[in-house]
Amino acid sequence: MHRRRRNALTVSAALLAAAPLLAACGSQAHPGAAAVVGGDRITVSTVQAQVADVRTAQDSSGQAAQITNQSGQLVRAKLHGMILDRILDRASADAGVTVSRAEIQQMRQSAVAQYKGEKGLRAAVLQERWIAPDQIDAFLREQIQLTKLGRALGADPTTPEGTKVLGDALTKASKALKVDVNPRFGTWNNQQIQLAEYKAPWITQVTKPAQAAAEAGA
Repeated sequence: MHRRRRNALTVSAALLAAAPLLAACGSQAHPGAAAVVGGDRITVSTVQAQVADVRTAQDSSGQAAQITNQSGQLVRAKLHGMILDRILDRASADAGVTVSRAEIQQMRQSAVAQYKGEKGLRAAVLQERWIAPDQIDAFLREQIQLTKLGRALGADPTTPEGTKVLGDALTKASKALKVDVNPRFGTWNNQQIQLAEYKAPWITQVTKPAQAAAEAGA
């Protein structure tokens, strides 16, 4: 895989945090919802389904116990990822960015080559990103969106200036969507673009320069 695509695969949003177990009910304002984003409900059952897909894949792998022990924070990771997907869609739409099916297929082919086969790719993303086989294309689409959004904004994510531009765009989209999370799962931080007390590595990188600038101006 080209270096650019290899880097894209390492930039992931939906990762690790201390998470409560999913409850059967939602908040009083949005019954059955884990979160409401832009007026659209992310239901508890939808989050449960994604978690179940990952658990099924883990159980059938050769390292089921090890992987499962490492993914106790899976519930919040999946909810975070679903919220972020919608924010990325909004920011991308604002910037005129689209992702085609052909682009996803091309990136998947490159990823398969990198991991020496489909089996290797599935094993890697399951262990490293808690992504089930049927969730891989959505993950790749997210990586392409991030790359193209940065390009559309003229932002180089390897520089403080670039990460600030990208972070500002995501924060703007997040605020516009009025993210409302069921308190059972935490609260949403527009500035950090994450659930409270949740650390998504690339999001921390994107938002840190923006936070530093805000603190300096305070």
